[in-house]
Amino acid sequence: MTVTNSPEVDPDLAEMIFAFFQDRGEAHRDMHSPVRWNLDVWNALDGLGLTNLTATESRGGSAAGWPEAAVLLEASAWHGVRIPYAEHDLLTGWVRDQAGLPAERARYTIGFVDGGGLARRVPWAAEAEVLTLVYQAGPGVVTICDVATDDADITPGTNRIGEPRDDVAVPLELLRGNETDPSVITQLRLRGSLARTIQVCAALDRALDLTVTYVGERTQFGRPLAKFQAIQHLVSDIAAESALARAATEAALSECVRTEWTGESLEYAIGVARSCAGHAASSVARNAHQVLGAIGTTREHPLHHFTQAALTWRNEYGSLQQWDDTLTRIVTNVGRDGFWSLVTR
Repeated sequence: MTVTNSPEVDPDLAEMIFAFFQDRGEAHRDMHSPVRWNLDVWNALDGLGLTNLTATESRGGSAAGWPEAAVLLEASAWHGVRIPYAEHDLLTGWVRDQAGLPAERARYTIGFVDGGGLARRVPWAAEAEVLTLVYQAGPGVVTICDVATDDADITPGTNRIGEPRDDVAVPLELLRGNETDPSVITQLRLRGSLARTIQVCAALDRALDLTVTYVGERTQFGRPLAKFQAIQHLVSDIAAESALARAATEAALSECVRTEWTGESLEYAIGVARSCAGHAASSVARNAHQVLGAIGTTREHPLHHFTQAALTWRNEYGSLQQWDDTLTRIVTNVGRDGFWSLVTR
C-alpha cells in the first residue's frame, strides 16, 4: 500500500480514510449477490467531504489531487467496500468540469453513448440519480449531457463480482448538452484505467496479506505452512508480482500528477501499469488459491473476494489483451532508437 505513504498525501488524511473503511469493510464482503450503492456508507463519506475529494471548492469539493484519491481507492478496495467513487468523482466530476456543467449535489455516474443512444455496461447506472453521458454525434463533435435516471431505459447487469454494469438506452432528443473537445474521451479512458489499476493493486496486496496470515497460522505435520519451502516459493511469487504491479502503478500515477495529465508518455505509463497489474492478477490468484486450497473459495474466507475483484477490474476500461496490444503498438512505433527515451522519460 505504498501510494498511501506518498509525501504528497497528508498522513492524517490517509489514516482517517483507512480508519473509515476499516470500520465498514466486514459488512460488505458478500460477493454472491448483486452489490448495491450503500447509501449509509456513501452519506457518511460525503459528510467527511470525500465523495468529491478532487473537485474544486467552488464546485463543492475538497480540491485534493490524484494522490489523495488513490488512497481512497486503495482503502475501499483493500477493505472490500464497493462504492462508485472513481465514477462519481474522478471521472464524472472531471468531465462535467471540462464541459462546464453546473455543480449539483447528486449521485453521478458516467457512460459512453453510441449513435443509437445506447450506452453499454454503465457502472452503477440504475443506482445513480444523474447519468452524465458522453455522446459523439459525429467526427470532432462530443457532447456532455445530463440525463435523469428516470428518463432512461435501464437494463440491469453486473460484472463477475456483482457490481452494477447496466445498459442504458436514451432517446436521442435528450442527448443535448455542452460540447467539449473530443480528447476528453481519450482522457476519460486513461483516467478510468488508472483508477482500476490502483484498485487491482490494493486487491492483490490484500490477497498477499491474507495468504501470509494463513500460512503463519495453519499447521501441517506439526509445523506452520510457512516453514515449507514450496509454500515459501508460492508466497514469494505473490509478493514479487504484487510489488511489480504497485511499482508500475506508482510510476504511472507520478507521471500523471507531474504532467497534470498532459504528458506525451501517459498512455505508455498507464499501459505498463495495466499490463503489469493484469498479469500479476493471474499469478497472485493462482498461487494464493493453491496455498489456501478449497477454503479460499468458501463463504467463510474472503480470499476469493479479492482475487476475483482483481481479475474483474483488470478488464475494465480496456482488457488486458487490449493494453498489451497498445504497448506493442507504442513500442513498435518509437522503434529501437526511441525506446530508451520512452522508458526513461
